[in-house]
Amino acid sequence: MTDFNAMTEKLVACDAEGLQTMVQTALDGGTPAQEILNNGLIAGMDIVGEKMESGDMFIPEVLMAAQAMGACVETLKPLLGDEGGASAGSVIIGTVKGDLHDIGKNLVAMMMESAGLEVHNLGVDISPEDFVTEIEKKNVQIVCLSALLTTTMPAMKQTVDAIVESGLRDKVKIMVGGAPVTQAFADEIGADGFAADAGSASKLAKSFIN
Repeated sequence: MTDFNAMTEKLVACDAEGLQTMVQTALDGGTPAQEILNNGLIAGMDIVGEKMESGDMFIPEVLMAAQAMGACVETLKPLLGDEGGASAGSVIIGTVKGDLHDIGKNLVAMMMESAGLEVHNLGVDISPEDFVTEIEKKNVQIVCLSALLTTTMPAMKQTVDAIVESGLRDKVKIMVGGAPVTQAFADEIGADGFAADAGSASKLAKSFIN
């Protein structure tokens, strides 16, 4: 029997080596890769997200945990294909036009990937037109817009407007985040949700898919 609780503890403790060993042992013992992913790794990252929200874990530790999980997911990936484990949903994420900040956005992307979502990280300085093109191309359910400067927040509204004009608004949920962004601003520009940190962003995205 695989001890998934011990696995989640290793992940929360950012013990990459110990986690990798446990994942390999579980695979060697015949535990399906999808079970290891869901019950050990994703469950562990859910705890990391909660600890980040409550201030018990900080960004460097969250990054270490996400990287530890990422390494294990690479081990599981070839087997997940065999088991037909589809992703929970598909997301595009990018920093809006004029803004070059990406640390927070990349952390959100890692947390969402850790939650089993398929994430297309577009990078920084993404124009409204490029977001629209990517929605059409990737057929995603969620669009995440990031801004770290007050001066680039209007680009979020322009992006939402462009999605509306393209006729794709009903097909996607739009999430916004970043230091100056608030729930009131999200409501004002017609977004579906706002998240203050990577843990709550991941949780919100999962609630939209479910």
